[in-house]
Amino acid sequence: MLTSRLFTLLIALGCQLPIAFCQLQFVNPFIGTGGHGHTYPGATAPFGLVQLSPDTRLDLQDWDGCSGYHYSDSTIYGFSHTHLSGTGVADYCDILFMPFVGGARLEPDEYGAHFQKKNEHAEAGYYSVLLDRDQIQCELTATDRVGVHRYTFPPNQTKGSLVIDLRHRDSVLNAHLEVLNDREIAGYRISTGWAKEQHVYFVARFSTPFFSSIVLDMAQNPRLAEPSITSKAIVGLLNFYTNNEPIVVTVGISGVSMEGARRNLEQECDHFDFNKIKAETQAKWQQQLSKIAVEGGTNDQKTIFYTALYHTMLAPNIWNDVDGQYRGRDNKIHPNPGHDVYTVFSLWDTHRALHPLLTILEPKRTNDFIQTFLRQYEQGGLLPVWELAANETDCMIGNHAISVIADAYAKGFHGFDAQEALTAMIKSANQDRLGLKEYRTRGYIPADKEPESVSKTLEYAYDDWCIAKTAQKMGLDSIAKEYFHRSQSYINLFDPSTGFFRAKTNATWYQPFDPYEVNFNYTEANAWQYRFSVPQDVTYLNELMGGPEMFSARLDSLFSTHSKTSGRDQADITGQIGQYVQGNEPSHHIAYLYNYINQSWKTQQRVRQIMDEQYANRPDGLSGNEDCGQMSAWLVFSAMGFYPINVRSYTLGTPWFEKMSIHLPNTRAFTILASGASSKNCYIKNTTLNGKSLFNFWLDHLQMTNEGGELVLEMTDQPIRTAPMITSKSQKRMVATPFVKKGKRSFEQQQEISLGSIDSTAVIYYQEVSENGKTSPVRKYTNSIKVKKSGRIALWSERDGQRSATDTFSYQLLDNQIKAIQYNTMYSPQYTAHGNDGLIDGIRGGADFRTGDWQGFEGVPLDVVLDLGKSKKIKQLTIGFLQDENAWIFFPKMVQVEISDDGKTFRPAASLENEVAVTEKGTLQKDFMLDLYGKKARYVRVVGVAMGECPPEHKGAGHPCWIFADEIIVE
Repeated sequence: MLTSRLFTLLIALGCQLPIAFCQLQFVNPFIGTGGHGHTYPGATAPFGLVQLSPDTRLDLQDWDGCSGYHYSDSTIYGFSHTHLSGTGVADYCDILFMPFVGGARLEPDEYGAHFQKKNEHAEAGYYSVLLDRDQIQCELTATDRVGVHRYTFPPNQTKGSLVIDLRHRDSVLNAHLEVLNDREIAGYRISTGWAKEQHVYFVARFSTPFFSSIVLDMAQNPRLAEPSITSKAIVGLLNFYTNNEPIVVTVGISGVSMEGARRNLEQECDHFDFNKIKAETQAKWQQQLSKIAVEGGTNDQKTIFYTALYHTMLAPNIWNDVDGQYRGRDNKIHPNPGHDVYTVFSLWDTHRALHPLLTILEPKRTNDFIQTFLRQYEQGGLLPVWELAANETDCMIGNHAISVIADAYAKGFHGFDAQEALTAMIKSANQDRLGLKEYRTRGYIPADKEPESVSKTLEYAYDDWCIAKTAQKMGLDSIAKEYFHRSQSYINLFDPSTGFFRAKTNATWYQPFDPYEVNFNYTEANAWQYRFSVPQDVTYLNELMGGPEMFSARLDSLFSTHSKTSGRDQADITGQIGQYVQGNEPSHHIAYLYNYINQSWKTQQRVRQIMDEQYANRPDGLSGNEDCGQMSAWLVFSAMGFYPINVRSYTLGTPWFEKMSIHLPNTRAFTILASGASSKNCYIKNTTLNGKSLFNFWLDHLQMTNEGGELVLEMTDQPIRTAPMITSKSQKRMVATPFVKKGKRSFEQQQEISLGSIDSTAVIYYQEVSENGKTSPVRKYTNSIKVKKSGRIALWSERDGQRSATDTFSYQLLDNQIKAIQYNTMYSPQYTAHGNDGLIDGIRGGADFRTGDWQGFEGVPLDVVLDLGKSKKIKQLTIGFLQDENAWIFFPKMVQVEISDDGKTFRPAASLENEVAVTEKGTLQKDFMLDLYGKKARYVRVVGVAMGECPPEHKGAGHPCWIFADEIIVE
């Protein structure tokens, strides 16, 4: 490998490196900036704090503009210093600079400038664009903590200007800007968005002195022009004499202080030599990219691969200053902890492939990541879930820092306190939040207690397995036993009648069930995509599904069924092959599962298909969000011919190139040879590792990284149907919690309740509890249970001296005045409250609209007719509504009640206006109580008058809003 110094020299001299060495030429930062990739094309150093890139979108609600940029745009509003790579939520884009000529321009529609794609260029560590209106050539590069701009104004212009806009994008909590002299400004921006309190401090220096400056408080009227302002709406204007020389701007940033930003600037870029910084940063990139060398394939494939490798090195981002200080999760400034501190941990995504990849390529950083997790645990009490700029966003699900730690520890990483790590893992897994309490006590999360209950149950089970593996390696057998047992909790949501993991509520399978439906029982997915989300226990999942033949058929059907989904419009479900979704993470391991059932040729065929069809050398070349490197890490691993299903080991797929060499940090190399590999020759005939036959399809991380060596894959165009089966050690099986096969939560007169279990060898027991708390003797379940009164049943199973968790089925006898309900407007299939009787079933909706007990009406009023069975005097009608303005759910403007004797002709009976403002924050519930004063009727029409569209002041202005209702009571 060439040294970093030699790279720097060659690039600075404009030399073209030999193809064998110059991976840099195969990076196309525009891949992922179109479609739904959400990447940015600007300049950054590997894992750098600064991501200096153009911003073409201002609206935070614009999903495809999450990074601030989209390839389809033709207007640039400026160049900001922080960007997120491929996330599904918008944030960052801090400290905006924009050059222009002419009179003062203070607003984005004034300083924004058109550009043409032919005049835009991007490389790793460098970006340039020509702005059409003023013919300004803009160039960007960066060090770890410094953004470097070079603006070349047209020769006919003697003056040029820069606007610094601290209002840009998310909401400002506080900001400051001061002019220190004619070559230096400083300031900060504290904002709230996805990160609730993000601090960015900066110091900017200029190669050319500005002859005038104005700092404006845009919140004041008239605006104040001062050299130093603290406000929520600051714009600065700087004016220069250009003298036909480019203006170079160096901007140091910090999460600590302006003094920290100054130290970062002085240590990393104490000059204005733009080309020198560009060469040094590109040398760093070349050194990073040369860690994997490929031969064979097309130039497009090389570009896709090396751009993917580049994307895996954009995040996490260095967070500490050059002196080691950093802002912690407690929002306090901490001294140098003795290791680098990082931020931007998209762990729900990246625990799957990105972090395992970095254990191979970045062992020092991997240790630092885990040290960062532990500092966050010490300062915030928990391991990170989705941490951003020292803020826990609690975005996405699971506790997957646990998986990252377990994977590293199993691979021999010991650059952290293992005992503290295990303590943090256990504490994070035993919180009473986000469904964890129900998960521990019932063995699963009920859908009416927590949204996304199926996905959370499955992913908590995987995290528990990771805790068990770590404890086992540490020799803590009792802890390992406990968490291995908990890791099987997924079985409590496996429905044997459908073969899918399904939500339960009140011990009963959630109805209606459509495996194609995207709803709030799953995370950005449906039942198809979560059907195989048991990476810790594929062997038993195979058994649950009926054995290898049935398991294979169900894997096949995932890829071969139609790709249409029902229910919610989930933008993340992209890159479909049937119901397989490459554009989102829950599917990423599935193609490799054929290896477990002696059908490895199917893994090879599907993996090759995904690589060839779902990745391309164009702006929309990613099938979904990049998600901080996960989408690309899948491609990097798969192109090398193997993939991590769970901790430490890798299972074989099919390589994309004929030769790939991984240059390991210990100076050894691991080489994959696959002569003749192609779309046609994607099947593996024979496998040898260091000259010996590889009789299974596993690679061990330690063998690969400690010893290096050579993996030889003999490729063919014919499926080889004798590939070895992968097996895993079977644990002592948990006894599954039984479920209610037949029974309603509310009933009239009497009902029969029948119970079931996925385990035919287990015995089901139950105990009845009356409404007043009186308990019956424990009974063995044999036949259906008849009930005539309200109460509940405790139910559990026993097998071989083991007992399952106890579940509860509650039921109530209805004495309902309402005999039938007719809908004039129909509720959304996503929010049904369990069907047409949802408004009159005696079950009240809770504080979370996602848990299934509310009926939701989008863009239309609630309009129902109640049949009381016969004419009756009506004293009062009560109907409950929910408001959650953040979810675009509002109380009705008014509730109107009409009555009728024949169900055809209605007359007004009562009305009640809403008095709660649409701007009220948080989740609100309100019963609208309307007095009818004994008016007599058989039919009652209830109308909740909707706004139809979100109000003008709301973030969803102009879009349909919702009414959520439950329950209607007639007295």
